[in-house]
Amino acid sequence: MQYSYFIIIFLLVLSALFSGLTLGLMSLNPSDLRRKIKIGNKNAIKIYPLRRRGNLLLTTLLVGNVAVNSILAVHLGSLTTGIYASIIATTLIVFFGEIIPQSLFAKHALKFGAKFTWLVYIFLYLFYPITKPISYVLDKTIGGEIPNSYSKKELHLLVEEQKSLGKSDLKDHEYAIIRGGLVFSEKRVKQVMTPARNCCVVNSNVSLTRSALVNLQKKGHSRIPVYDKKAKRVIGILYAKDLISIDPAENISVKKIMRKEVFHIHDHDKLDRVLNMFKKKRLHLFIVLNHKNKFAGIVTLEDVLEEIVGEIVDEHDHVVDMRLLDA
Repeated sequence: MQYSYFIIIFLLVLSALFSGLTLGLMSLNPSDLRRKIKIGNKNAIKIYPLRRRGNLLLTTLLVGNVAVNSILAVHLGSLTTGIYASIIATTLIVFFGEIIPQSLFAKHALKFGAKFTWLVYIFLYLFYPITKPISYVLDKTIGGEIPNSYSKKELHLLVEEQKSLGKSDLKDHEYAIIRGGLVFSEKRVKQVMTPARNCCVVNSNVSLTRSALVNLQKKGHSRIPVYDKKAKRVIGILYAKDLISIDPAENISVKKIMRKEVFHIHDHDKLDRVLNMFKKKRLHLFIVLNHKNKFAGIVTLEDVLEEIVGEIVDEHDHVVDMRLLDA
């Protein structure tokens, strides 16, 4: 009788392990494990060789679980009879063989799964003649597991959930950058540009006298659009660094020293496209046109980056957001 108790305990332990490992290991996504392996997670390194053969692993654990529970039920039936055997077997299996181990492995799947990989390998080879044909049929008929794919909205929610958990090593500003990077591509130039009414522009016919140079310096801009009133369009860009060598006594007009190459985008363009254009053309400013191809405003590289990293204000900025100025 004493040996029977030891057998029951041993079978319950095996049942608990099979049940817990089934839930725990199968809940681990192979893609997540591969990412953890790349950052050196030792538990993931142990588990992945087993988990990547999903159907074989699942078949092995289920066969083991069913076999152990059947043996346990038969053994209990030999100790008692009738309905009592069924009640005792069901109670022990449900509570100690299913509920308790599954609740533990569900919360600590990676940790506990790594500790018992050696046991899984034993039964993997022990049941191989049975489980291999079954898993082969499953692989051919059902196929392997499909990697998880996430939409932008899902990734955004995932980031929010990670922040709310408070267990990630990401800082608040890093969360903000990730969120900004996920949503900025959906925004359009019109939402971030400085409207024409608030733009600092200079007339093409203005002479660069001392007072004009002082006024331009006070503006604090490194690049100023040059506007032609007759043509009603921007015809060039005046660079502040080009003004350093200007002699005010010569009364040189803006038109003579401006850079004539002007790059345009439209106010309905998306910011991800605009950012790529900034990188490709190695520029810091675009002239924005509306649907009538009229001057609508300007957008800078800083405007686009602020949608990702937040407001950028240096010690020379007098106005935080030119878009919010009154007409």
